[in-house]
Amino acid sequence: MIAFLALATAAPMIAPQQAILGTWHNPKNSVAVKTGACGDKLCGWVVRASDKAKADVARHGGPPLIGTALLREYRVSGRGKWSGQVWIPDMGRSFGSTIAMNDADTITVKGCLIGGLICKSQVWRRD
Repeated sequence: MIAFLALATAAPMIAPQQAILGTWHNPKNSVAVKTGACGDKLCGWVVRASDKAKADVARHGGPPLIGTALLREYRVSGRGKWSGQVWIPDMGRSFGSTIAMNDADTITVKGCLIGGLICKSQVWRRD
């Protein structure tokens, strides 16, 4: 029993809010977003984008995609859940959003319009 406790305490525990940290890509693998702390909140910045994704944003007059924060000011809203704003580059607007950890390698990112009346979700995978 003592050996088991020693092994259990030797393994580092990962806080649930740290489980989301990493690089995630959207379903079409056209964008990769690295999540990290922005003050006491969670944000996510584009670290890789396909030529098509960059061209779509440029066509709509948006800023360069690489380095842009898509996930903005998320706060913990439950176990494995965050609430914040998702910025949609080709629309040039932010919308209310939630992120939910499905498992260690997938998250669901959901953005809503009109006070949650119209929503769209995507499952993103860890790089």
